[in-house]
Amino acid sequence: MAPRPLSESEIAEALESLPGWTFEDDRLIRGYGFAAHLPAVAFLVHVATVQEELAHHADLALTYNRLGVAVHTHSVGGKVTELDVTLARRVEALAPAHGAR
Repeated sequence: MAPRPLSESEIAEALESLPGWTFEDDRLIRGYGFAAHLPAVAFLVHVATVQEELAHHADLALTYNRLGVAVHTHSVGGKVTELDVTLARRVEALAPAHGAR
């Protein structure tokens, strides 16, 4: 079954279980900070692995010790779907092991 865009109330409900995540410009967005560059890179690689498992990819922006994540579903016109919520939850679950804040 093809993904469908979530309503704003469904997105708001999903965000209740995603601390630090916001909904902006039709995307779920979160920034993570790290103590140094290598932990940020390691987290990026771990996130990339999960994206491959899900066959769903976020926009990732790496700076020295920060990783920005922004996700939406291109196939439904760049709206947020359950695929995006699933990816955000998987990313959020990985964050503590990498020392993300």
